[in-house]
Amino acid sequence: MNLIPGLIGIAAIAAYSYLFLHAESQGAVLGLVALAAVGVPILGRFGWIGQASRSLENNQAAGRVVIAVALAALVWLFREENFAMLMVASVLFYTVACLGLTVQFGYAGVVNFAGAAFLGVGGYTSAMLAPHLPHVLVLAIGGLLAALVGSILILPILRTRGHYAALITVAFGILFRQFVEVNDALGGPQGLQVKGMSLFGWDLNSPIGEFSFYTNYVVAGLALTALAFILVRRLERSWVGLNLDAVRLDETACAVFGIDVARWKILAFTFGNFFAGVAGAAYAMMTGFVAPNSFTFADSLIMVSIILLGGLGNAWGVALAAAIMLVLPEKLQALQEYRFLLYAVLVIVILMARPQGLIPRRSREYFS
Repeated sequence: MNLIPGLIGIAAIAAYSYLFLHAESQGAVLGLVALAAVGVPILGRFGWIGQASRSLENNQAAGRVVIAVALAALVWLFREENFAMLMVASVLFYTVACLGLTVQFGYAGVVNFAGAAFLGVGGYTSAMLAPHLPHVLVLAIGGLLAALVGSILILPILRTRGHYAALITVAFGILFRQFVEVNDALGGPQGLQVKGMSLFGWDLNSPIGEFSFYTNYVVAGLALTALAFILVRRLERSWVGLNLDAVRLDETACAVFGIDVARWKILAFTFGNFFAGVAGAAYAMMTGFVAPNSFTFADSLIMVSIILLGGLGNAWGVALAAAIMLVLPEKLQALQEYRFLLYAVLVIVILMARPQGLIPRRSREYFS
């Protein structure tokens, strides 16, 4: 299929991202928000978004190269600006965590409203272990501990379905915050400082020439995001992904045909929480601080909103939705508390205009 619609889409998103990050006045920011709120539904109604999405799906190798070039151009243009680089790095780390949620929610149908808690497990792991262990190992341990905690939580989830299972994850998210808040060994409500990331002798908190030191975290975030994206896409295309899709669509039919529903739910939940733990550990090292208020139920809702807004089960849409959900409230600081109201209205409008998300997932095609 022709790659041109996908290229135009990537170029348009890159140009819009540059203008949005570069805008300083609230008038310019609101104007760009209004442009997106009006333009996206129009483009969706005329089928252009779906055409660009199919173009990228059918030309994935070329699409990845173009996306990498667009990101490199943005990094170069904002190389001296701490705020812009911090936002880009935050989007990348949240993308890694939300790719894990995509495996859970989008593929296996396992609802998880405690995503921020698993981010917190990784964050507190880095706070405790970063001064003592190599940071590559700390990232891996953060993911493993999040997966371990999730393997315990999955037991009651397997015995419930629907909104009851969702309530279990909500309860766990609240319990996690209360646990770290009253635990003095974990800093209590004041939190803990986290040592900056160092990989193979490369101190990411040290700027390189005229580049902001957050640029180092952007590079690390790109590496983690690329690895997570490749793993998730390969999982989706494999026979494992086929089983996960079957479990999501009809658990009863799966059981009748001999598919072990519990096994695939456990796999999806563990896999997704591992990603969240790794992302949480990296994000904590970048911000240099973890506290209970950083991992609230509201943060979990933001993560769920990202995968719904991007397109449930579509890995391509996660990064785009993460950019909207994280950058937009920060750029509307002058509106104080009303910025979240505007942001919520924008999300509702987009989901009403495109209930399947900004980049819908295509129907699965399976060939033996």
